[in-house]
Amino acid sequence: MTTEPSRYHRRVAEEKRTAIIEAATGLFLEKGYGGASLARIAESAGVSKATLFKRFPTKAALFDAIVTEYWRPGGGERPEPDPGDLRAGLTGIGNGYADLLTRPGMVSLYRIVIAEAPRFPELGRAQFDLGKMPYFTSVRRYLEAARDTGTARFEDADTAATQFLGMIADYVLWPRMLLVDWSPSSGAVQRAVAEAVATMEARYGVRDAGREDAARR
Repeated sequence: MTTEPSRYHRRVAEEKRTAIIEAATGLFLEKGYGGASLARIAESAGVSKATLFKRFPTKAALFDAIVTEYWRPGGGERPEPDPGDLRAGLTGIGNGYADLLTRPGMVSLYRIVIAEAPRFPELGRAQFDLGKMPYFTSVRRYLEAARDTGTARFEDADTAATQFLGMIADYVLWPRMLLVDWSPSSGAVQRAVAEAVATMEARYGVRDAGREDAARR
């Protein structure tokens, strides 16, 4: 006899988890991290306190799950971009990053962290370690692979990755933190990504010498 949960029970468990995370996010934003109790979150999510405590014994564990959820790429893990084509690779990465930053709830998550970090510095650490840092590491790893294949040249991969992600976030995310009506079109976001890619190519891209020789003939 199998002891694994049935498909139905797995679905119910996932639905409860989603309800808890959504309720917690809403209450954190409304009441502040310190003002939202686990009991109130359980009530808002429509689950028992025992169910919530079984999954998330502390608010810190719940917040960690929220951060991890929001920073997870849509559609599952994406294949590694080709380091031999810097423009295509950075465009794919940049569009993926823009998708993450414009995901519903991402701005709310940042606002919670900014508002509560002075009292609860662990929130900022969770946002950095569980959210931004894994994505940053994947970008840095791609750039290092591009350098190894000869399509990019730079001295500091951390600096290059920071510059690339910063150019995108400065247009896609940060204005939304202050301007409630800031909602650029998908075309505007894609143009911002394209400009960031072009800047990276101009600064760090290695030109194809063979192609240049052919163009001169």
